[in-house]
Amino acid sequence: MSTDLTRSAILTAAEQLYAERSFGEVSLRDIVAAAGVNLAAVNYHFGSKDELLAELFLSRATALNRERFAELKAAEAAGGGRTEPRAILRALAGPPIRWCLGADRQRSAAARFMTRASVETVPPIRKIVERDISHLRRFADALRRALPERDEVDIYWGLHFALAMIRQTITDSNRLRKLSGDLCDLDDVDAIIERIVSVAGFALSAQHAPTGQPATVSTRR
Repeated sequence: MSTDLTRSAILTAAEQLYAERSFGEVSLRDIVAAAGVNLAAVNYHFGSKDELLAELFLSRATALNRERFAELKAAEAAGGGRTEPRAILRALAGPPIRWCLGADRQRSAAARFMTRASVETVPPIRKIVERDISHLRRFADALRRALPERDEVDIYWGLHFALAMIRQTITDSNRLRKLSGDLCDLDDVDAIIERIVSVAGFALSAQHAPTGQPATVSTRR
């Protein structure tokens, strides 16, 4: 097996195993057995199990963010210089929700791996999430241009709340289904995205109020 094929086989085997079992349950021996390679091959290409997991996550996160950027670019082009905040939020929320909850993708190993990565905050993945924020700066910049009247701190809080809703929806969808007695439709991915966009958009448009006073919604366009 060539070097490239060996590397690809290891990554594919690891993703499939991580999609089915928790990160702690999967050993390097499990991965090499599934990939049909020896332990030395993993050490040669990745150095350790943590580095293998980190590279796998980074490759999937890069692909996901590529989809986000494509949607953001399209929204900015359609806006002709001033993009609607909801379109920016839709570009942020749409790809991860479709990846992990979409009927045509949620059964794939990649989607199940990324869902697990959202649930299990293991050190190799946590380090990447905390370090790699350049993709979020692009969305923060787009929101600042779209909402020039908003304080910069409000932009960051609004983006933070949107990301929290995305993560919570992906990781706790089954609990929401049970809590609501199946009233909340987790199969309607487009509706889920619009709910996140609507609530996050409201958070960005609400006027900041001192502690103990209700916020008001801005009517400025």
